[in-house]
Amino acid sequence: MKIVQILFLFFLTVPFIEIYLLLQIGGIIGVFPTILMVVFTAILGAWLLRKQGLATWLRFQESVNKGVIPAYEMIEGPILLVGGALLLTPGFFTDAIGFACLVPGVRKKIARYVIENKLVTPVGGFQQEGTPTHHVIEGEFEKKDGDETP
Repeated sequence: MKIVQILFLFFLTVPFIEIYLLLQIGGIIGVFPTILMVVFTAILGAWLLRKQGLATWLRFQESVNKGVIPAYEMIEGPILLVGGALLLTPGFFTDAIGFACLVPGVRKKIARYVIENKLVTPVGGFQQEGTPTHHVIEGEFEKKDGDETP
């Protein structure tokens, strides 16, 4: 399946799942506790996003200072953004996915999968180890009479 089809299916089914879960949980614990839980998960998610985002940013800076390309951190940043957006969306299903994105072990596995399967290409033509992906051809040249250099 193409990514557009997956996203379409996701955006089509998630609202139905959310409404179902909100109605089921609201029927069990009541309306106001359900609303409080949704608000609480949004606040907790924002706090965790800030904490995890700062930790990822510090690892990013540390890698750059060491001269290592921060490949995992560059992948984890967007995962954190998606997780934060899902946590701010009201509902229990999106909260579960959002919290999973904020768990460092899960986020690291997603980043590893993205890097190993080359779902994104490195910026600037460099691999993770810092070696250029383009080939350098060495040679010699000499200037002949009559050649003009610009």
